[in-house]
Amino acid sequence: MNKYLISCGGTGGHLAPGIALAEGLSARGYQVVLLISQKKVDARLVEKYPHFTFKQVPGTGFSLHPWRLLRCVLTQAKGFFFCLRLVRNERPDGIVAFGGFTSAGITVSGWLFKVPVALHESNRVPGLAVRTLGGLARRVYLPSGVRVTGVRARHVRHVGMPVRKEITPWPQTKARESLGLDSYHSVLVVFGGSQGSGPLNDWVRRQLPNLAAEGIQVYCVTGLGKGEAETIELPVSAGGSVKSIFVPFCDQVAALLSAADLVVSRAGAGTIAELIRCETPAILVPFPQAADDHQRANAGFFERQGGGVVVDQSRLDALHLEVLDIIFNDWLLRRFRSNLRRMDRANPLGLMLNDLEEICVPRRDSSPPFERRVTA
Repeated sequence: MNKYLISCGGTGGHLAPGIALAEGLSARGYQVVLLISQKKVDARLVEKYPHFTFKQVPGTGFSLHPWRLLRCVLTQAKGFFFCLRLVRNERPDGIVAFGGFTSAGITVSGWLFKVPVALHESNRVPGLAVRTLGGLARRVYLPSGVRVTGVRARHVRHVGMPVRKEITPWPQTKARESLGLDSYHSVLVVFGGSQGSGPLNDWVRRQLPNLAAEGIQVYCVTGLGKGEAETIELPVSAGGSVKSIFVPFCDQVAALLSAADLVVSRAGAGTIAELIRCETPAILVPFPQAADDHQRANAGFFERQGGGVVVDQSRLDALHLEVLDIIFNDWLLRRFRSNLRRMDRANPLGLMLNDLEEICVPRRDSSPPFERRVTA
């Protein structure tokens, strides 16, 4: 049975598409091993997938700070030798890396052992890993219209981000019930990706009385280590009260997005792909310190395609009015959802699976595929 190694650790934006690909490969009869980082968020995210094999790869992200740079070099060296041993022992037929600091060691190891390597970039500004390692890959998957210097055009395929099979729209009433929300008040979901967002958490805390007064329920995913779970009830101007629920982590992403009339979130590629799949309109607030400002590029594309609007973090004081302008505008919400439905017509996972089978299936000859590669 053919085997793939999938490097997808570091953030939910890398791990989620890695799991989606693993689901697709497993459904076609392949074995998969997923390589994740040693960060707590990875350990928390993989708890729902005990049927997959995960291995933690040593490594930390790149930094220009002297101490963190030294730590990066040392841990990446450790990760590289870990990956060399892994490729030698596992004898994979293909390696797929989704960017981030866990990609370097496994990509170079695959290249050295002549294992076909594919890199996937979800953001509209390619990250350091893909820019640096693209020349070693047999295939580089990029968003439509994106290019990487040094990667030959014949090695590029334009596909979006594969989404886990569990991310499908729920009936709104069922989704709200599963999260402890009522079905008759509007719902605003606020979250900052897998690691949370302090500025968005602070903004929604300040605006809770105003949002509640308008009859808006809030469900905020604060991020691990950024607050405890709690439920707050506040009065509505027209009478009664609404809930505001805060949780540090939510692994019911499909229910979360299906429950929402509107989402306020960061603009990671994974978040955007899940918003599109669940047809959930959003106000995106790009993380201003994101590498190469890639979240701003992601958000701009999402806005141009008509899935929602973008508000700069420097304009959070205007975010409350943007929410009120959109969340009660049924015509605009329907228009956004129609555009999101159009954006979801592609099938990135199917395209990747078919392509990987073409480039990674070993040639039929007298020697085992891995032995042929190593001794070639």
